[in-house]
Amino acid sequence: MVDAGGRTLYLFDAEAGGSPRCYGACAAAWPPLLTSADPLAGAGLTSDLAGSVLRSDGARQVTYNGHPLYYYAGDRAPGEIRCQAAVEYGGGWYVLDSAGHEVSRP
Repeated sequence: MVDAGGRTLYLFDAEAGGSPRCYGACAAAWPPLLTSADPLAGAGLTSDLAGSVLRSDGARQVTYNGHPLYYYAGDRAPGEIRCQAAVEYGGGWYVLDSAGHEVSRP
């Protein structure tokens, strides 16, 4: 799954229940995908699965299938995936398939 510009999006499996837990140094390495409007699902995605959640800092983070979405700071170009299945900050980081489930194989 990618954003409108083609950058890879990740979920953090330590976030049971869909509440963001990645702040501070974690959010510097894994910046959240933020929005100020209702998120739209792109081609091949299900619009009913797109949503958002309020972060503790008041920002609104995009979710898909209940998972808050993040970038990896080391991914620089569209389609780049440099940290699939990484374990950092107390959980695993995974790209998502079009159903909003983690892709567990690198």
